[in-house]
Amino acid sequence: MAPVAPYRVSEGFGSNCQVVEQVGQDALVVRSSHFMAVMRRLAGPLLSAVLLCLALWALHSLASEVSYSEVSHYVHDLQGWQIVVAMALTAAGYMVMTLYDWYGLKSVDFALPRREVSLISFISYAFSNVLGMSLLISGSIRYRYYIQAGLTNTQIARVVLYCTGAFWLGLCALTGVTLLLVPLPEELPFAGLRIPVAIVLTLVPLTWVFGSRIIRRPIKLWRWHAVLPKPGPAFRQVAIGAVDWWLAASVLYVLMPDDANSGFGHFLAVFVLAQMAGLISHVPGGLGVFEAVMLAGFGAAGNEGLEAPILGALAAFRVVYYLLPLCAATLMVLLREARTLTKKSMVPPWFAGLLPPFFAGLTLVSGAVLLFSGVTSASPGRMDMLRGVLPLPVLEASHFLSSVIGMMLLILARGLQRRLDAAYVLTLVLLVIGAVLSVLKGVAYAEAALLSLLALALAPAHRHFYRRASLFTSTFSVGWILAIIAVLGCTTWLVVFSLKHVEYNSSLWWEFSFRHGNAPRALRALVGAAAAGLLFALAKLIRPMRTRPLPPSNADIQRALPLVKSFNSSQAHLALMGDKTLLFAPGDKAFVMYDIEGRSWVAMGDPVGEDEAARREIVWSFRELCEQAGGWPLFYQVRPDDLDLYLDMGMHLMKIGEEARVKLADFNLDGKSRKSLRNIVNKLHRDGLTLQIVPPEDVAALLPILKPVSDAWLHDKHVREKGFSLGGFDERYLVRTPMAVAWLDGNPVAFANLLLTDSKEEASVDLMRHLPDGPAGIMDYLFIELMMWARGEGYRWFNLGMAPLSGLRNRRMAPLWNRFGAMVFGRGERFYNFRGLHQYKEKFGPEWEPRYLAVSGGIGLPVALTNVASLISGGLTGVVRR
Repeated sequence: MAPVAPYRVSEGFGSNCQVVEQVGQDALVVRSSHFMAVMRRLAGPLLSAVLLCLALWALHSLASEVSYSEVSHYVHDLQGWQIVVAMALTAAGYMVMTLYDWYGLKSVDFALPRREVSLISFISYAFSNVLGMSLLISGSIRYRYYIQAGLTNTQIARVVLYCTGAFWLGLCALTGVTLLLVPLPEELPFAGLRIPVAIVLTLVPLTWVFGSRIIRRPIKLWRWHAVLPKPGPAFRQVAIGAVDWWLAASVLYVLMPDDANSGFGHFLAVFVLAQMAGLISHVPGGLGVFEAVMLAGFGAAGNEGLEAPILGALAAFRVVYYLLPLCAATLMVLLREARTLTKKSMVPPWFAGLLPPFFAGLTLVSGAVLLFSGVTSASPGRMDMLRGVLPLPVLEASHFLSSVIGMMLLILARGLQRRLDAAYVLTLVLLVIGAVLSVLKGVAYAEAALLSLLALALAPAHRHFYRRASLFTSTFSVGWILAIIAVLGCTTWLVVFSLKHVEYNSSLWWEFSFRHGNAPRALRALVGAAAAGLLFALAKLIRPMRTRPLPPSNADIQRALPLVKSFNSSQAHLALMGDKTLLFAPGDKAFVMYDIEGRSWVAMGDPVGEDEAARREIVWSFRELCEQAGGWPLFYQVRPDDLDLYLDMGMHLMKIGEEARVKLADFNLDGKSRKSLRNIVNKLHRDGLTLQIVPPEDVAALLPILKPVSDAWLHDKHVREKGFSLGGFDERYLVRTPMAVAWLDGNPVAFANLLLTDSKEEASVDLMRHLPDGPAGIMDYLFIELMMWARGEGYRWFNLGMAPLSGLRNRRMAPLWNRFGAMVFGRGERFYNFRGLHQYKEKFGPEWEPRYLAVSGGIGLPVALTNVASLISGGLTGVVRR
């Protein structure tokens, strides 16, 4: 019912005390700014938690005379035709929801198979209706699918705006028209504002539909320009949302008691107002808020004494409209996973990437179901059935342990989201045990079926949970912690509600009985679940804090050296500079090299290593290390082949340029286009210029001779040594790689250190310097001679390095970053000759491959780029110096 925008949030917060000590008084500003950023991230989850508490308090007040048994009886007494009709209307509602995405894709002229769109729409809405926006699962599902389907970030944003617009426009239209036609009970506090509110709400969709006839120019909203659609598409957008809401209301209307039936119009007015209140509260699914407004609305209409039937109808509505679609989505996943056992290619990559967050969300729901079931009364008939076949201690232990398992599933859901292997195994075991305990504690067959179904769906998905890290090392975001606390809070409210007519005394804790033990069992179950959560939190708190990373030691570089040489990208050699911290995967099968600037933890390139599982694990470990320190993870200059590593973590990808790679098998100096290069090489050969490839063991003796060449080059260019993504004239670095030296009359005039891969996949250079008064064309000569040498040695590619901002397009609908980058690339010669660098490399005939910056949500692009530039230039002062 509610489309959720794809977005991501940065999880974790903190401050670095070492930085505060170093900067002194200026740290107050930094800490104040950081504190405000933290408070902005906390504001949404905390507000939702407060509103949920208020809603539960209001529910408790409105249903003060209602007993749990009365609600339960109404649910069990519902007619079969009511359930069938409600399920049919629910199916129709979810079919209408697929039109959000279908016409949203049409609005950006992007065609996708209807079956795939329907599948992703159904799974997405099944979760967004149950979980709302709190865990971001629905947004992750939609973003991952569309980005892998080929949509750009701008197109995804437009689709989401279309869906969100249709959703709200439909709600405004239905609410406004209903309030205009149907009077509200005068007892309601806002009844006097019915007509003004109705007019305002009705004008919103009317303006949207017919506004293009009046307003023909784009509407400027801050830095955005919006063009109103034509009446036909706009009306269709409003109609889809209105039909969606009408069907949702019809589901509940069918389940309502006859005594509360004062006409569909009055019911619809209360329903849409309750849904609007639930949406504004941002509580997942409007839980508690929706029910409180519904009770208040019908109570004001003279339906005193019907609180229990209304609450029963609302509970049945939650099951039919929310939980049953969730179970259906689980079945679909089960079928798709089963097909992978016989034909792996039948499951598209985008679907496989959705499974971890899907199972995480479903495990969270299953844990909540176990907790809620553990504190509510079991059917007396089922308890009588168990009395004859089951000893009382087994019943009591099953009831207590099922609640503890429920809390453990809430915690393990986070591990599933983080792809932890241990979380997968534990979840699978606990689901099976929980299903057995559900039968033993009260013949809860529906509950056992849900847990068994999830276990069956999860069983063949082991390959998607590849991380070997401990659950205790995973960070829990504020939103996730509040979600667990909210479930525990709702469980506590259920205990109070279901036991309101039971007189409390200390002896209740020690009473054990089949027929009269519901209250003691509920109390013990609540305490057991809370204790399990507190023990896990305590175990997390007593773990030692990580210290700020230090530069690598010689031993660390020696550990990295085999991985560097065997990796298929020469960029890995930058780890040998010693200016970046190295984070190793277990078994030293992969590592990430990174440095810190401000709160940005910037990893240089992709993880280094050939073991795919180790590479995935180290990326997640790096992110968790950042979160524990309150930092922002960034990956600079990542390749297209590894983009799924960062999409799995929910990171944004932004193109920052293109890398020039020459295919050596096709490189030669033949043809008219290479005439100038041939002339340079021939002339310098005639002048006596020679090139020598010096092995690493002989480089140290040459460095004192090459140092004046390097110093003269730096002085002539008015620059200082760079770092991070570029090498410097450092003996510890240069002696680890071969050196190419150009000699003239026995003196070195130019040199470059060679970055070579043992697999012969790629060769490149890093530090390339020459005398300012050396022979003209010396750089071209070095590149050509080295490419010829590398081809003769059997290397496949020669990497000329990245051309920043290359390949960005300044189109009307392109993202703002692409348009800005394209403008700087074309007109920014005053700051840096981006276009000239691209043109220089283009003459060697390279193949251009895009490079990206992967950033987490919560960090602005200007901040990320500034921090990366500061690392490369050795500080902010180096950024502004040429």
